[in-house]
Amino acid sequence: MIAQLDPLYLKTRPAKAVSRLVSYALFEGRPITTRGQWINPLVFAHFALEMRLPQLKRIEKPIFVVGTGRSGSTILGVLMSMHRDVGFLNEPKAMWHAAYPRADVFGQHWKGPARYPLGEEDASKEVRQRMRRLFGAYSRAVAAKRVVDKHPELVFRIPFVRAIFPDARFVFLVRNGWDTCRSIDGWSKRKGTQENGETHDWWGTDNRKWRLMLEQLVPREESLAHVEREVRGLDRHVDMAAVEWIITMREGLRQQRSNGSGIHLIRYESLVDHPRRELSSLLDFCELPHDEVFFRFAEQKVSPVPSGGPFDLHPAIRSPFEETMRLLGYQHASP
Repeated sequence: MIAQLDPLYLKTRPAKAVSRLVSYALFEGRPITTRGQWINPLVFAHFALEMRLPQLKRIEKPIFVVGTGRSGSTILGVLMSMHRDVGFLNEPKAMWHAAYPRADVFGQHWKGPARYPLGEEDASKEVRQRMRRLFGAYSRAVAAKRVVDKHPELVFRIPFVRAIFPDARFVFLVRNGWDTCRSIDGWSKRKGTQENGETHDWWGTDNRKWRLMLEQLVPREESLAHVEREVRGLDRHVDMAAVEWIITMREGLRQQRSNGSGIHLIRYESLVDHPRRELSSLLDFCELPHDEVFFRFAEQKVSPVPSGGPFDLHPAIRSPFEETMRLLGYQHASP
């Protein structure tokens, strides 16, 4: 589906489809595992122009959906995009790369050095100006009062984002680790491609994302410190996914503890079981008005998904994986 549009979306609020198409065509860029990458040079030319212009609109309380990919973040973003006040950006990695080139850990737009974690010191005056201008241009283009940016990796960049947008809201989406890792494994095998001698899959160009995780994230994760050598030898997608999930979930929990009310945790399973309840709480956190059309759309769009249950994991990461599950309130054990 182009821009996540389906018949229900078009029927519920047709004007919202225009907003999604503008987001998709002019601001998000196309990743390396999809078609239509020919549009990326046009997108970057557009960004270059917008970054030279004065900020078109002040951005207030932008909302960032963070966590691990394949945890339901896209469906949450699509639900949020139906709110009458919201414009939704689905992983606008091109936009962040335009403002800060070293943000590209996937190798989609940049082959040079990259940084996974980013802090306040990385948000120079120029970077802050660029991002505010790009977000302002986007907000004005789609006539949105608020912007939702679904970008899981930003969980490692919360101080960086806060330096740019001090009043930002963060939504930390979590999902049962077994289901998340199984989904990552399937996605990477299904979507992975070989082009010009390069492998493009979940782990970026020729495992770039995985290498950066090993270099920049694994060494600082205490739960993996005693098995770092074994982690570096992993090669199964599902085991690598488990490492990403452990690191990401623990980072999100740390950020929640240190930022308190600035981060809202929402469980994917609760979202699909009780969409109105969970989204009501989310809107209150984001300081967005309740919207009946939005609620009805959510209730029609989502439905409970049974868990696939545990599977075999590499012995070195089984214990930190299970402990992370317990920290999040999930009780499934390994086989």
